[in-house]
Amino acid sequence: MSESRTVVITGMGVISPIGLNIEELTASLLSGRSGISLHTAAPLAKQFPSGSIPQSFTEHFTKLELPYLDRCQQMAILAARQAIHDAGFENFAEFKDRAGLYFGSVKGGSETEQAWYQQLLIEGKQASRPYSAMAIMQNGGAAQISIRHQILGPVMTHGSACASSGSAIGEAFRAVRDGYLDVAVAGGAEAPLTACLYGLFEGTRALATPDSTDPGRTCKPFAKNRGGLVLGEGAAFIMLESEEHAKNRGATCYATLSGYGIASDGYHIGTPKAEGQAAAIRLALSDARLTPEDIGYFNAHGTATKGGDEVEATAIRSVFGDGPDCALVSSTKSVHGHLLGAASSLELLITIAAIRGEFVPATMHMDEMDPKCSLNHIPNKPLLNHSIERAMSFSCGFGGTNVALVISKHRELPS
Repeated sequence: MSESRTVVITGMGVISPIGLNIEELTASLLSGRSGISLHTAAPLAKQFPSGSIPQSFTEHFTKLELPYLDRCQQMAILAARQAIHDAGFENFAEFKDRAGLYFGSVKGGSETEQAWYQQLLIEGKQASRPYSAMAIMQNGGAAQISIRHQILGPVMTHGSACASSGSAIGEAFRAVRDGYLDVAVAGGAEAPLTACLYGLFEGTRALATPDSTDPGRTCKPFAKNRGGLVLGEGAAFIMLESEEHAKNRGATCYATLSGYGIASDGYHIGTPKAEGQAAAIRLALSDARLTPEDIGYFNAHGTATKGGDEVEATAIRSVFGDGPDCALVSSTKSVHGHLLGAASSLELLITIAAIRGEFVPATMHMDEMDPKCSLNHIPNKPLLNHSIERAMSFSCGFGGTNVALVISKHRELPS
């Protein structure tokens, strides 16, 4: 289609270690509060620092619903519902195939999957419990949201590791911009805090050991003494629609999604490459018709792994430089951990909150920057009363997929 439309964000929803709604999330970022604490997952005896949410969500669902719903899907449903209601919607049936849903997740139903392994291997069960298959499906979250809100157009699940929800949002953006859809719900969810997932990441030797003084300080992106990534759980969604459609119905526009870049390293299944990351960043700038100088804030992937942070810093410097006049940089994983497939969507919401609240989130616990990660960092304290016109959120993951999204302060069309 030849039509190209301005795409705006009219709804936001989040369930995260630092807030169960946008207001709580923003307050935590402004105060620098960490949502990371020690967490144990049976049968592992070891405690892991994690961005966990100390709350069950089962009370939001009926006894008939729960067998179909892993914790991942429960959080996805609740966060998406927030975004949909925030935008002033409930049901999309009248849109027919003009409404879509784009979802990102790495694992889907980890908790349910582990429960079946235990039944099979320990208890000797010969068949799973009814509906376990539906609760394990990677696309279960997307399906459950679409059923509840009658989203009848494309319902697509992305599984590009830690860039999953970023590519989901980017493709939703393209579908609305290019005229294929009028509205789209986009985001991701992850509930990886299980023994199976902890054990997998422990096997990669990428997990951080708890900070000796305070577990909440464990994740230290770009710091000289960083020790590895910290897993987190949660869900985050946005509501996208064309600016004209939003204006016609009198909707509030939080920001404009103005650019999307996606590129792959083609290098190594578990080791990133700066050239691929820089390519995604440049593609997003080109898509938004911007230059590096136009970006005021860069929300980095920043996992706090030794090699990963160095490669990313190299990629960022190759595009933006690292002087005092370059884009301000921070990684908020320092307070909420790494949400894997939901990382992109959560960090995009944080970027939107920063633009709307006129502050720059900090990379917490950066007592000394690693010289190899030299950038225009915002360490330890958020920068307040700072207007951001345009920002970029960046994500990358195992397999080498890199995604960059550009957010701009919304400027209303004239009547």
